[in-house]
Amino acid sequence: MCTRRVSLAVVMGFLAAVSVSAHARAISKNELQVCKWGAGMAGVAQQSKLSGTTLYSARKKLQSRTFSKPWMRKMALGITEQTYKSPSKLKPAAVRQTYYEGCIQHDLARK
Repeated sequence: MCTRRVSLAVVMGFLAAVSVSAHARAISKNELQVCKWGAGMAGVAQQSKLSGTTLYSARKKLQSRTFSKPWMRKMALGITEQTYKSPSKLKPAAVRQTYYEGCIQHDLARK
């Protein structure tokens, strides 16, 4: 009975992954790039937070950085602030993945 539940869970997980990747095709390359970029920013912010860097220092570092698009600085600051306000102690890779998946779901829900 227990193995049956485990295999059912594995199959359902696989189907969910296939479903997400099938839906991801409806998202433009630009939207995927924005999600990847935002996920990277969230991961960097989480790394800074876990290493003990203050929000003030992280923001100052972002302010001195050059971005290729005008909207990126404000978005990077917002992502960093939200990351610091979160009580999460997840590893940066997990935060990156969570952000990316949430961004994709948001884009799919908009369509």
